[in-house]
Amino acid sequence: MTYCVGLLLDRGLVFASDCRTNAGVDSIATFRKMRLFAKDDDRVITFLSAGNLAVTQATLSLLDEWTRGKNKSRNLFKVETMYQAARLAGEALREIHHRDADHLKKHNYEFNASLIMGGQIRDEAPRLFQVYAAGNFIEAAADTPFFQIGETKYGKPVFDRLLNPAMSMAEAAKLTLISFDSTMRSNLSVGLPIDMLFYDRDSLRLQPIRRFGEGDAYLLEVRRRWGEALRRAFLDIPALDAP
Repeated sequence: MTYCVGLLLDRGLVFASDCRTNAGVDSIATFRKMRLFAKDDDRVITFLSAGNLAVTQATLSLLDEWTRGKNKSRNLFKVETMYQAARLAGEALREIHHRDADHLKKHNYEFNASLIMGGQIRDEAPRLFQVYAAGNFIEAAADTPFFQIGETKYGKPVFDRLLNPAMSMAEAAKLTLISFDSTMRSNLSVGLPIDMLFYDRDSLRLQPIRRFGEGDAYLLEVRRRWGEALRRAFLDIPALDAP
């Protein structure tokens, strides 16, 4: 299992993903689940992936092959809108499904994959999409400015209560780390390190990926302060008059 988040803010986009992959408690490995396609001053497109690792790696590798190929209609550097990029990601998932789904089923594995895709192409605003295993997709909007894939249930309440598209990148990063901490405390299949990427609206340039690992001072501070704040809030609520 994994956990990935994409946030659509007024100031840009925030992406985060854990790096744990496991096939049982005694088979745990680390794989980066964030893939970037970028041309400075033209476009930045980021993918986060969850599900069967072989399926998601095959899908993103196919997108990479298409983008390095000569077919302009299947090239992430040639599409004119993020909507067209999302359609292309859906086509890649369907092609891998057509190739692998029956074989997976024969070995008792389901075709399980989902993507968060976001970024900006010159002359349009930043956009954020969630692409499903069937290749269809939805787009984030003002009412729902975030997507999660993987192990989503434990980290969702903080976004539902606190996320505001007008918040700063720093506030969004803090909220995202709280969401990851809540998830990791309740599900051992999600774990460190966490990769985080910020994209500033209209910059059309990549920033370095920030990795939070064991012992990261800021992540430890977030964990400590959030835990203390929850305990204080609990104690401040009047107790129920029990019979």
